[in-house]
Amino acid sequence: MLRNDKAGFGWITIVLHWAIATLVLALLVLGFVMRRTAIDPALQFSLYQWHKSLGFTALGLAALRALWHLIEVRPRPSASLNALERRAASATHAMLVVLALAVPLAGWAVASTSTLNIPSFYFNWIVIPHLPMAKSQAAEDLWTLVHMTLAYLLLGFVALHVLAALYHHFARRDDVLVRMLQAGSRQRSSSQAAGSDPITVGRRKP
Repeated sequence: MLRNDKAGFGWITIVLHWAIATLVLALLVLGFVMRRTAIDPALQFSLYQWHKSLGFTALGLAALRALWHLIEVRPRPSASLNALERRAASATHAMLVVLALAVPLAGWAVASTSTLNIPSFYFNWIVIPHLPMAKSQAAEDLWTLVHMTLAYLLLGFVALHVLAALYHHFARRDDVLVRMLQAGSRQRSSSQAAGSDPITVGRRKP
């Protein structure tokens, strides 16, 4: 099932979710390493270019994910969630969507305002043009601070998102995490609505 339905997520949503999550984590690690470790300047330049290339990829996928979120069917929330949990999940998801766009955009602004005027080579295929922004040390410092702050904020929301998913999977034993691992959840949703354990259903001996 490629598209979402009221019962669960489709493969398009699932692939976008995990691709963006992987890129975000890789960018956070790479950003930490390239700025806080004494390394060879040539290697550092290469790491910066990889960081920018992955960032542009994440920005493109995040824009696609945001558009998909607006036009695609939204599955019903898990039956195990109460009203407060549903509002919290919706707010967290919205923040993740916004930050996934804002962080790479701020990074693009850093590269665009830098007085070094270093081109952004997208995986050594093409040069991504800079945004039409004035170049100055003050502007670069400002956008560097914005980029870093938003990145740490994104890391916080990702950690919260992961902990909530693990809590629901292992403590509550509901289908919150399973729905983002497997396209189509009609059988699991029906089992949960009937009071079956969505983790163990299908494993019981006849």
